[in-house]
Amino acid sequence: MKFMPRTGSPPIPTQVVWPSPRTVVWETAADEAFTDMRGKGEAVADPSGDWTVKVLVQDLEPGGIYYYRFRVGAVYSPVGRTRTLPTGSVESLRFAVISCSNFPFGYFNVYDLIARQDNLDAIVHLGDYIYEYGTDGYGGAAGAKLDRNHQPTHEIITLDDYRKRHAQYKADPASQAAHAKHLLIPIWDDHETSNNSWKDGAENHDPATEGDWETRRRAALQAYYEWMPVREPNGSPEAFFRSYAYGDLLTLAAIETRLMARARQFEYSEIVPTLETPEDAQQFIKDVLWRDDREMLGAAQRDFIADAINQSAASGQPWRLIANQIIMAKVIAPDLNPHVTEDDIVELEKSWNQARAFVKSSALGLPTNFDAWDGYPAARERFYDTVKQNGGDGLIVVTGDTHTWWANDLTDKAGGHVGVELGTHSVTSPSPYRKSFLGGKGAEYALLTNRENKDVRYLSGEDHGYIDLEIGRDKAKARFMAVDTVESREYNAFEKAAFTIKRSKGASKFSGAHGLSLKERWLFG
Repeated sequence: MKFMPRTGSPPIPTQVVWPSPRTVVWETAADEAFTDMRGKGEAVADPSGDWTVKVLVQDLEPGGIYYYRFRVGAVYSPVGRTRTLPTGSVESLRFAVISCSNFPFGYFNVYDLIARQDNLDAIVHLGDYIYEYGTDGYGGAAGAKLDRNHQPTHEIITLDDYRKRHAQYKADPASQAAHAKHLLIPIWDDHETSNNSWKDGAENHDPATEGDWETRRRAALQAYYEWMPVREPNGSPEAFFRSYAYGDLLTLAAIETRLMARARQFEYSEIVPTLETPEDAQQFIKDVLWRDDREMLGAAQRDFIADAINQSAASGQPWRLIANQIIMAKVIAPDLNPHVTEDDIVELEKSWNQARAFVKSSALGLPTNFDAWDGYPAARERFYDTVKQNGGDGLIVVTGDTHTWWANDLTDKAGGHVGVELGTHSVTSPSPYRKSFLGGKGAEYALLTNRENKDVRYLSGEDHGYIDLEIGRDKAKARFMAVDTVESREYNAFEKAAFTIKRSKGASKFSGAHGLSLKERWLFG
């Protein structure tokens, strides 16, 4: 199915600056022509909120489609469309699950494809909505090739920087189309602040040259709350977790795994020099990696999740959907040493300074990704215990971050089945499992990872896209919808793979797969 570039999109400036505060009129209606008006009011745009306006509209009917627009003087904004949450009996829901929209790496064709769908209940964006790098950083070369460079051109650090970067992403026509068409439920990952962030810092933040982390984090979150269609929490701005009840069918809980409680992640370059043998690695896993103080969610968020799941189960909803940033399943790195040459490592080090340490450590039975839940296994067990103790069967976890397609079983330390995980590819960011990775061995790396990890049922780094997740009363279907390019605004869309999930004795389990190659089908089992 081929799609051409959008034309005629109204120009929206990347930044509006008036000499004084301006009154903005907002309107809502039950029809796109605004003949059936449902609300009208005024708000003020001023510099304190970067000239953005956010309105909380009351007294709308549940399960309805509504339209909205804004007016300054005689000038109207484009019309947006949204939905209210349903109550009562709900037979099915449909979500578009996306992640990792890095502006210079390509055109937002995935947003465009989603904007062309009519019957979505929401877009669930799992983080990395923006990226913090300058034109000399990650994605800079791709941006130069496409003349799609980050603005400002330097790495963003200040409040003004983050505001300009959000404005740039919002000015993209495909982004505008997706926002205007569908309700958005976003969570942040690390790049909304800085790469591999944790509660007290980030890998890509140097206090010596970039100042105080708390100041930078506060600036990033202020810009996020100004530019994103979300409510700011009443307490700490880092406490960005919430839940949504969709009638009698499911509860969606969006969790925060970066800034509120996360302990500092391990880096391969720090760990590998201390490990000589697989026995050393296992000792590290047992005595260090599994330490109880390696926190991810924090007690307050676990209590919130427990309450949301408990209420969901008590109300008879069959499904619990968790919007999660980072891979939750157990994924141990396969031994890459027999497959990767010195030239491969040197080339990979140009874009990833951990490459040599990672390849060396892959023979030791360590997790593939210390930044994922595998780097916090005790915290993962606490989350699983929270789910099990509160009747959280029918669990589906959707995950971003890795720019890769995943279908995973979720199992606890004892091997007990907890639920399933669906990982979405990216809007634009490249996958470490793509064919061109590791000197052209990326696809082999994906198959090795799949083969060596029982809980990984499907893994592919090819083709950007999103998960079209439709959930009914007895089963769910996840269609991995892909685009064939992000280097041109003309693209083809196709279904890459599809998975059926059913409840078996309450538990959610994969019951079928479609569109897989023979090797992938054999590994899926």
